Amino acid sequence: MYDFANSGYTTVVITAVYSAYFVAVVADKAAWASFAWSAALAVSYLAIMLSAPLLGAYADLHGAKKRLLALTTLGCVLGTAALALPGPGDIALAVVIIALSNFFFGSGENLIAAFLPELARGRALGRVSGWGWGLGYLGGIVSLGVALAYIGHVQQAGGGAPEFVPGVMLLTAGLFALFALPTFLILRERAIQRPLQSALARGAYARVMDSLAHARQYQDLARFLLCIVFYQAGIMTVITLAAVYAQQAMHFTTRQTIEMILVVNITAALGALGFGYVQDKLGHKLSLALTLTGWLVMVVLAYSATTPGRFWLAANIAGLCLGASQSAGRALVGYLSPESHRAEFFGLWGLAFKLASILGPLTYGAVVWISAGNHRLGMLLTGTYFVVGLFVLAVIDVKRGRRAALKRQL
Repeated sequence: MYDFANSGYTTVVITAVYSAYFVAVVADKAAWASFAWSAALAVSYLAIMLSAPLLGAYADLHGAKKRLLALTTLGCVLGTAALALPGPGDIALAVVIIALSNFFFGSGENLIAAFLPELARGRALGRVSGWGWGLGYLGGIVSLGVALAYIGHVQQAGGGAPEFVPGVMLLTAGLFALFALPTFLILRERAIQRPLQSALARGAYARVMDSLAHARQYQDLARFLLCIVFYQAGIMTVITLAAVYAQQAMHFTTRQTIEMILVVNITAALGALGFGYVQDKLGHKLSLALTLTGWLVMVVLAYSATTPGRFWLAANIAGLCLGASQSAGRALVGYLSPESHRAEFFGLWGLAFKLASILGPLTYGAVVWISAGNHRLGMLLTGTYFVVGLFVLAVIDVKRGRRAALKRQL
């Protein structure tokens, strides 16, 4: 249910509505607008990178995942509502609010992921992770549907983006808060509090440093985290700039873009739900390799698309691969992590995830800026991240990594 709740933020704010609004309205289609959007998110991802290991270690030591999740949820909900404030030309205000709201979103994403190994064991991790991602995309569909209905109402009254985007942000914030309630009412904290005699922060950092010092025991987990950096860089570029590409390269309207992303969320839900079972049967590694190959096909189709039909095909392939790859990645981290350090290693997963979120969109934004607005070139470059991810994935031994995780009991 938390995946259902928080998907409204990433679907409406990051992907479908606010990204394109920032580039077209707030920044008035400036050549550097895509780079400025990417840079604002990069700052927030950098902050998450620096705090994630500490946050995860603290949650492990004090059984505080749920309490911390409540704080990050409140921060993201308030930040999303505050995005209703910036208008045309309010670039600095929009940048600050998007960076803060995304920081809280990403931190909460790490914390909720750390509950996964408490709710599923062994080979069932893929299936349960798939349920979460699948429900997440359904949540995105609900939020997009509400946004689309509201936009239609405002447009019938003669309003444009400056009139309907603030209302969409308020609706998205309210839906996030509403749908997150079951998590805080039902989900229980299973971790046992283990206080240290040393200072809290020093104790948390000590656990992180201990994991880094024993990194050789988890060479396959380390390789997979590197793999995540590359393939997730490509995925985050698509997520962050999909609406911008649709409107700037394919000349879609806001309504057309939202309709496309709404359908893509359906295919993403099918990909997450269905591929969770495929992953449990084929294994984590082969399943992920298939999805990364699908991402490469998507990039080629999107780059060469000159008609709406081909671009819609590319978008729906992206949806299927998005649900599958996100589910597969989260489950594999849980599979390769020692039981006593799960929240901590999901913090490291979040670190790799956020590093990718900086690398991919910033590269895209820089290429578009340097090439004077060539979004197709930026899309083509995105494909190289999936190629590198496949090469790194090839050298990972999942069985060896699992044995290393089971060996360490603290």
